[in-house]
Amino acid sequence: MRELGLPHTDHLHHKTMQIQIMPLIWSVTAALAGILIGLSFGKLQTLAWRRHQRLAQAGKMDTGWTVMPGSMRRVGYLLVALALVQLLCPLLFTNGYQWWVSGGVVAGYGTILFLQLRQRLSQPH
Repeated sequence: MRELGLPHTDHLHHKTMQIQIMPLIWSVTAALAGILIGLSFGKLQTLAWRRHQRLAQAGKMDTGWTVMPGSMRRVGYLLVALALVQLLCPLLFTNGYQWWVSGGVVAGYGTILFLQLRQRLSQPH
């Protein structure tokens, strides 16, 4: 190819390959960030549920409304975490990568919920 005066294609092929792999890297990074957020939120919810169960067993729960302030705080933490990821890693929220973050949050939180369901179904009633 060089004998004919045409550009060397190996360099172009390597550059094209590098450009094509970047969307994959960003997609995986966005999904992992979402999964981390979802798992963290799910773990917070699980800890709060266990605390609620202990209080209920001890007879310290007067009404269901006593759980509400903590629930709103945890949802606030979720929103802050999502905002921080968006501010610290703005590239994860461009070109459709935000859907990978959202999917990761759903997958992470869904995993926690699935594990809880599996545990409850395995316990004798």
